[in-house]
Amino acid sequence: MCTSVNSDASAPLRIVFIGAGNVASHLAPAIENSGVGTVVQVYSRKLQSALDLTVKLRNAQAVDSETAICDDADVYLVSLVDDAIAPLVSRLPKGGDALWLHTSGSVGMEVLAPMSKCYGVFYPLQTFSKGVEVDVSKVPLFVEGCTPGVEEEIRKLAAPVFSHIYHADSHTRRMMHISAVFACNFTNHLWTIASELLKKENLPFEVLHPLLEETLKKAFAVSPEKGQTGPAVRGDRAIINKHLSVLDGQPKEIYSLLSEAIITHHNSFGK
Repeated sequence: MCTSVNSDASAPLRIVFIGAGNVASHLAPAIENSGVGTVVQVYSRKLQSALDLTVKLRNAQAVDSETAICDDADVYLVSLVDDAIAPLVSRLPKGGDALWLHTSGSVGMEVLAPMSKCYGVFYPLQTFSKGVEVDVSKVPLFVEGCTPGVEEEIRKLAAPVFSHIYHADSHTRRMMHISAVFACNFTNHLWTIASELLKKENLPFEVLHPLLEETLKKAFAVSPEKGQTGPAVRGDRAIINKHLSVLDGQPKEIYSLLSEAIITHHNSFGK
């Protein structure tokens, strides 16, 4: 059986983080600070990355060799890019009773099945960057366990850290991840284009802050569809063409594609 989370308050869980990237850099300190366990080890192919994370922890060891990953921890949290999870699992010793989790939104929990009879998913829906503080307690966490009992253990591990914990299977997580890419990653790239256009006119990105704040506020208040404004939703092709005439390259392609998508959507939405 899996180690029962919090079954013995005098013996905190021994936790290993496999990966020291953006997600791990926030989760590891938050979990340790919650009191649910102690991070005893951080593995990364880049030793400096592991060392940088252990500085934020009480007494964790940094390692850069897979063979150095300890075999007596209670919980292993795999926080790697999606394509690296299965290859890592294929190289590590198999079997055991420890709880194995990964933090991916797009990888099934079954990838961890060779590692233990107790495995699942620990997926925080948030954008994380090193050096940018995030209140992890406000981040929604989506979990899945290989059995109801294992999922309950995952929830016990998460409860001292996260205020909002939900069940989500692989399909649901994948769709959430896709939605997050549209809402966060793609939008952030559009902000990058906007910032570059402003720089050419010697204007700071800050001039857009009130607009961006109001756009997000309105999206939550009335919905993104109803909050849409601009020349495309009005079908103002004269303005659209004027804008296109001063753009070139990929920004021009993106502007045209998104404008047509907005026109099509809102023509359909308004019928």
